[in-house]
Amino acid sequence: MPRSLLRWWRGTVPAVTAASAAPPIDELYRERRLPLVRLAVLMVDDLPTAEDVVQDVFTRLYRSHGTGLSAVGDPESYLVSAVMNAARSVLRRRRIARAYLPPRPDPAPAAEDEALLGAGDREVIRALGRLTTRQRQVIVLRYWSGLSEREIAGTLRISAGTVKSTAHRALTLLRAELGEK
Repeated sequence: MPRSLLRWWRGTVPAVTAASAAPPIDELYRERRLPLVRLAVLMVDDLPTAEDVVQDVFTRLYRSHGTGLSAVGDPESYLVSAVMNAARSVLRRRRIARAYLPPRPDPAPAAEDEALLGAGDREVIRALGRLTTRQRQVIVLRYWSGLSEREIAGTLRISAGTVKSTAHRALTLLRAELGEK
């Protein structure tokens, strides 16, 4: 650690030696809170969260040891370790929260679509939904949009042979799904 950063970290707080008695928790809080918040800000990039981390660490220290810290060998090292661990926990929770993508709700069909579609149409739409994306694209472009195999190949940037084989497989699956020969 560079000396300037070490001086910044330690500030004007005298180091507590093993020979001297551990300071009471309120004195330690007044002396070490700001440097610990700075440390936590460097870890979590967020001042309110860093303040919460430090406050939680002091709260846990108080609950465990009370106002006197004679049972804690080196309270400053304990606090630094606790702040680092708490900051890592915050970052871990953030990473998990950011990785979670809630399931997308199924789009609700419009009322007029339901009224205009017959039972057979709904069955075909459900069967189309069971095809792969590529198969559905080829079938829709071929039979709904009326494009030729060459136009579909150009639109999807695939070969004409891929369009033919994909359409054949999709139609076979649709026929089996709809019970046709």
